[in-house]
Amino acid sequence: MILTVLTQNVYSQEQQVNPTKYTAHNKGKMYIFWGGNRESYSSSDIHFKGDDYDFTLYDVQAHDKAKGWHLDYVNPARMTIPQTNLRIGYFINDHYNISIGFDHMKYVMTQDQIARIGGVVGNSYPDYAGVYLPSGNNTIDLTDGGFLKFEHTDGLNYVNTEFCRVDDISKLFKIRNTDKFQINITEGVGGGFLYPKTNSTLLGKERHDDFHISGFGVSAKAGLNFTFFKYFFVQTELKGGYINMNDIRTTNSPSDKASQSFFFLQKIIAFGGIFKL
Repeated sequence: MILTVLTQNVYSQEQQVNPTKYTAHNKGKMYIFWGGNRESYSSSDIHFKGDDYDFTLYDVQAHDKAKGWHLDYVNPARMTIPQTNLRIGYFINDHYNISIGFDHMKYVMTQDQIARIGGVVGNSYPDYAGVYLPSGNNTIDLTDGGFLKFEHTDGLNYVNTEFCRVDDISKLFKIRNTDKFQINITEGVGGGFLYPKTNSTLLGKERHDDFHISGFGVSAKAGLNFTFFKYFFVQTELKGGYINMNDIRTTNSPSDKASQSFFFLQKIIAFGGIFKL
């Protein structure tokens, strides 16, 4: 009996001297972050099909539409204008979490380029009519935008779910009080659908300007998380993936569509909070 009481007293004193830190366990915590990104895209073949035309542009180059450091990122009325990332997640145990997020990217076909073309443009479009053999060396200059302007700038919206692992690596940097400052490494995989608002001017037709589910994406990421005073963090990520868009609306005519697939790389910096329910 006396031994039991002494043991309990010693354990209680140890707990007071070395209380369990808030950052020691993640199970049951939720997090949310908001940030910005820069993107790079692989070249892609874009297939256009509709009334009196059916052709493909090969190895089309594209870039993002960066806004840089700007107040729009925190202005509620203009938050959708920059390239942004929103994510909400829940830790199912100390290391693994599931989350849902919205990656608002922007994809702009590089206008100043000459693309190889294969297919048919009918006589309804006399300035560009012709049969372009895919095996030939047929090209078209896109610079003046008369033939095509093609953007997903409102934007290339990747709505996705991720499954991620988080590990505390503070000890590697000899950080003892992780409730003041903690460094974590995170990695994960995800998948979802593309919900773009495509801005396309094709063969002089009126553009289609509504959101539309256009395809799917898969991705993987790795990053570093810097947590301050238990509840606040900055997270940096490299996120790459594959996008397949097989149903892109290009004009007001339902018969006019495009399709493309490409790889992307995002560089993300985000600010967030983590808390227990």
